[in-house]
Amino acid sequence: MTISDVSPRPADAGAPRPPLLEVTGLTKHFPITRGVLRRQIGAVKAVDGIDFTVAAGETLGLVGESGCGKTTTGRMLTRLEEPTGGRIVFDGRDITHLSVARMRPLRRDVQMVFQDPYSSLNPRHTVGTIVGAPYRLQSVKTEHGTKRAVQDLLERVGLSPEHYNRYPHEFSGGQRQRIGIARALALRPKLIVADEPVSALDVSIQAQVINLLEDLQDEFGLTYVVIAHDLSVVRHISDRVAVMYLGHIVEIGPRQAVYEKPQHPYTSALLSAVPVPDVTRRDNRERIRLQGDPPSPIDPPPACPFHTRCWKAQEVCRTVTPPLVEFAPGQRAACHFPENAPDGPYEPGTDSIVAPAS
Repeated sequence: MTISDVSPRPADAGAPRPPLLEVTGLTKHFPITRGVLRRQIGAVKAVDGIDFTVAAGETLGLVGESGCGKTTTGRMLTRLEEPTGGRIVFDGRDITHLSVARMRPLRRDVQMVFQDPYSSLNPRHTVGTIVGAPYRLQSVKTEHGTKRAVQDLLERVGLSPEHYNRYPHEFSGGQRQRIGIARALALRPKLIVADEPVSALDVSIQAQVINLLEDLQDEFGLTYVVIAHDLSVVRHISDRVAVMYLGHIVEIGPRQAVYEKPQHPYTSALLSAVPVPDVTRRDNRERIRLQGDPPSPIDPPPACPFHTRCWKAQEVCRTVTPPLVEFAPGQRAACHFPENAPDGPYEPGTDSIVAPAS
């Protein structure tokens, strides 16, 4: 089974759900220091002011090329990294700058699945110790004991209860990732941040893990933020998609709208690079090849961060930062000259799209 064998999630036509997670102006700058006194001479602007919400029970896919700030964003959402600025509101509570002690009770509700199933598990501990650790750290008593609870979790993620006393090195990559998922699921969290959950796995195993995540979401009512660079994975698992470039969200919207009618040129370039297995469709699709390398987050370009590589860039793109504007229902993009806008380019200083002068 491969990714192409997995059916995309059906579009959610129900009523809008209340937000479980609200992110406003989230920023993370890593200082650059020099000398004996460690004087700061600059900063790596890994995440530079992003805004989004995640509704309860939905999956938000966070995509972009390496170095755009996806993983840093995920680590801030789980408070493994301290934000430089902005605000994170989870389930109505501001958790932006909570101390370790005050954040500890919330660990029951916010968990993370890490990218590398080989380094995220302690090789000296058995599976039972690894998956049972959340119960001990949170002093949670289960009805039939920790061992029985762990064995039930192993069964739910497709492993055998007999694996309880085995060590991580005795498992394949896909099995290790299932162990990581079981550990994240132990305390029945409300939100799981999955950082590249299948990128380190064999292609034949990826679809199995994706199906597992979807089944667990339906069973436990989970909310996901899935970080990935593989657009085919994001398309199959996400309800909405946010596209990041150089620490900024340049487009966000419903999965189908973003994939079928992208508004931002960078999104169009990303989608044009997705391999198409149907040979009859390959020749009809235009491949967009971006010129140059991504700018350094130490010294990002002014105004629109993408203007140095954009084929539609004009003078306004170099001087005025485009706001994240709604060009279609639920679909927002930060671009002065969007790809599929119905009436023309966005006029700076207004909150609407204006038709070009005739």
